[in-house]
Amino acid sequence: MLTLKPRVRLAAVGVAFVLAAATPVAAYAALDDEPASAASAPASAVSRGKPYVETRLFFGTQRPDGGPPVTDEQFMAFVDQEVTPSFPSGLTIQDGRGQWRDGNGTIERERSYELILLYPVSEARVQDARIERIRDTYERRYAQESVARADETTRVDF
Repeated sequence: MLTLKPRVRLAAVGVAFVLAAATPVAAYAALDDEPASAASAPASAVSRGKPYVETRLFFGTQRPDGGPPVTDEQFMAFVDQEVTPSFPSGLTIQDGRGQWRDGNGTIERERSYELILLYPVSEARVQDARIERIRDTYERRYAQESVARADETTRVDF
């Protein structure tokens, strides 16, 4: 049997520990990697779904006029009355926390909602007017400076 000095033994144990600890990480990382053939395929090679527009609206809940914040019940009633009639096929609502710089330069932090709408590109012109009406109505009803909007074209498959 080979006898090692305490320092050499400690170093050997340390190296073995590092190697053992790194092995599972490498194994798990390999599971997440795409096969070489998929990674080298151009993005345009896979085309699924139909062309859609994804519109995301961001609704703040704090009122700049000092009034009480918009409640969950008020927001869901707004969705039922103002959004669902224009988008009866479906939508997604996510709770959030956001911040933005208001018209006076103050950074405002508030509870917020993200509303996600999907609709065919062919309906974009019609849906644009509906979405702007939703934004305007929320701004007026709840004394908001703005409802942010982000649009992106995508492909959707149901």
